Amino acid sequence: MTDFLARADGLALAYAHRPGTGPTLVFLPGYRSDMQGSKALALDAWAAEQGRAVLRLDYAGNGASGGAFEDGTLESWRDDALFLIDRLTHGPLILVGSSMGGWIALLVALARPDRVAGLVGIAAAPDFTEWSFDAERRATLLRDGRLAEPSPYSDKPTVTTRAFWESGQRNLLLGSAIPIRAPVRLLQGQADAEVPWQIALRLAESLAGDDVRLTLVKDGDHRLSRAQDIALLIETIAELT
Repeated sequence: MTDFLARADGLALAYAHRPGTGPTLVFLPGYRSDMQGSKALALDAWAAEQGRAVLRLDYAGNGASGGAFEDGTLESWRDDALFLIDRLTHGPLILVGSSMGGWIALLVALARPDRVAGLVGIAAAPDFTEWSFDAERRATLLRDGRLAEPSPYSDKPTVTTRAFWESGQRNLLLGSAIPIRAPVRLLQGQADAEVPWQIALRLAESLAGDDVRLTLVKDGDHRLSRAQDIALLIETIAELT
């Protein structure tokens, strides 16, 4: 069941919160994704079977939440996640972030270090505004204020705004040590056409904590949503909880 909670500006954020035991599992979707994706629903189903607490959410402009997608930035979506986490959950958290959601999970962990008991990144994409944008794409963003490109997942183009790109550039993490010491598990496909698997290595090396494990799936794509990928995700989360 989808519920809504209004931000201070009145915009309604969509979420699904299931009370339960243990750390609250928080699923953070990727760019232009939402809480109805296969990985989020699989996590919710497992949590229901196990009696675990879980929170799924849609950032503003995504899924069932209000607002326009192009008004969102990395920082505003991080703040949406923090808003819902702070008002709906108590105690320890295990953050599960997919693609851009992995970047947001890292930012949430930095903002709430005392609450994060673990973090799982699925093709996590920190700093993708840096390593994924060549000079031509940056020039288009600076000149036009937006960049529209064909999407491999939709008949609608993927739009990136200058505001989002600049927000990402203000929150780069891979250039120095990331002071997160909670256990971190990274799942990364080596056949991922969007996030090079070397990014996962850089992230693992940058994290300050020692309890960091990277699992490479040789034939795994960016989504990691096949049955065997979902099984690996659930196994990883079960181990952390």
